[in-house]
Amino acid sequence: MRVAEYVKFDAVGLAELVAKGEVTSAELEAAAREAAEAVNPRINAVVETWPADDEPHPRRAPLGGVPFLIKDIGVAMAGRRTEMGSRLAAGNVASADSFLMRRFRRAGLVTIGRTATAEMAYGVTTEPVLYGATRNPWDPERSAGGSSGGSAAAVAAGVVPIAHATDAVGSLRIPASCNGLFGLKPTRGRVSMGPDFDEMFSGLAVQGSVSRTVRDSAVLLDRIRRPEPGDPYVAPEPSRPYAAEVTRPPDPLRIGVLAQAWGGRRTTAPVAHALSRTVCLLEALGHRVAEVQVDLGAGWEEFVQANAVLWTANLASSVDRLAATLGRPVDSSTLEPVTLAGYHYGQRVGAARFVTALGIRNRVARSLARYFDTYDMLLTPTLPELPVPLGTHTEGAEALDGAGWIGRVLERSPFTTPFNVAGTPAMSVPVTADVETGLPIGMQFAAGYGLECRLFRLAGQLEQASPWSDRTPAVWAGGAFGGVVMAGGSGRPGPGLGRPG
Repeated sequence: MRVAEYVKFDAVGLAELVAKGEVTSAELEAAAREAAEAVNPRINAVVETWPADDEPHPRRAPLGGVPFLIKDIGVAMAGRRTEMGSRLAAGNVASADSFLMRRFRRAGLVTIGRTATAEMAYGVTTEPVLYGATRNPWDPERSAGGSSGGSAAAVAAGVVPIAHATDAVGSLRIPASCNGLFGLKPTRGRVSMGPDFDEMFSGLAVQGSVSRTVRDSAVLLDRIRRPEPGDPYVAPEPSRPYAAEVTRPPDPLRIGVLAQAWGGRRTTAPVAHALSRTVCLLEALGHRVAEVQVDLGAGWEEFVQANAVLWTANLASSVDRLAATLGRPVDSSTLEPVTLAGYHYGQRVGAARFVTALGIRNRVARSLARYFDTYDMLLTPTLPELPVPLGTHTEGAEALDGAGWIGRVLERSPFTTPFNVAGTPAMSVPVTADVETGLPIGMQFAAGYGLECRLFRLAGQLEQASPWSDRTPAVWAGGAFGGVVMAGGSGRPGPGLGRPG
């Protein structure tokens, strides 16, 4: 299969071709590698590839034979490196599959490599010292977001149709927004984090994916959801598969709109205009939309401080464990300045402050739950601004302490973090783009605890009403000449993705 043909299909479409015998998984793997070789020098999204060792069962697995990439943190694949974007963990090799990796295998996915992450997933841009900055395929001078920027850039550029991602502060939804993808953060406890990451950032972090179509994310979530014995968090099981929800039209929804973020960060004009266009689309689809104010359950500074405590205390524990296992020092030779500052801050967090922060987490969860007693969803921009130039997030960061860095992260991404704290599902949908630059703008929809079904229904409706699969970035593996090319200039229209219209 030529790459120009490969990129026309989403993951479900590719799996259907394999199941019918029209293409082999080996041919798909070869196309994915060729795509990576073409685009990765421009975007630096994939940090390592390897020969596939999976034995897919395409006739039984809905994603059988589909090439796949895993993020370099949050999942372990036996015999493969997991370096967490850090010099501290450079060369670290997993001894066994994590629970999630086993489910990826059972889904039939063919994992061919790993993608870039911010160091320790400790930020919302992907510019680690270990392997350099990941660039946005829509504009390589801009950030791809983070911390799952590598996965998002690889999917957006056509290397694979779907990739693994994690989300603890928006780390899945932010790159989805920056790269024009669909990304859904599941409910806390929906996907097992075990056995090594059960309390990753005290329940703020979850596992998921980024994809070019809604149905791909739904099908994969169906395959990886459900708890493992002993998991500390368990989400209620849905009444039907998520894949079935995508084609099920939602009833008219009552949707609140929060145009300006908690904490006072103003939404920029291009994003505000995109939000207005999204509201018009929702109203045309029959939904009731109204501007709202949402009580966070805590003051913004209190919220930031609680996150700083939870993030840095968890970071310090992870760093100590890695350093002891690998026999390495914890200093500027192994950690970036903001990570090292967070480590030192976390070392000073006492038990009483940590318990207080957990109490604030629970207050936020209850406050947002009260909002969802009245409204079906909350709509916000995923980010208050367009994707920023590389280096924006880290400019002057060496002068910040651990709490100061978390304050900066939340100031740049104020809309996403509350739903990590509350544990509720939220998605970024690439409904629209900036009129002037063509850069994608994601819209975030959040729902009540355990209600991913509601999100998938709306996402499927929006995908049909305002398709985004015909928009491709400047760096794109599929070209007009039947082979692998890298397009130049701004984003441009491209082929569909092998799904019914």
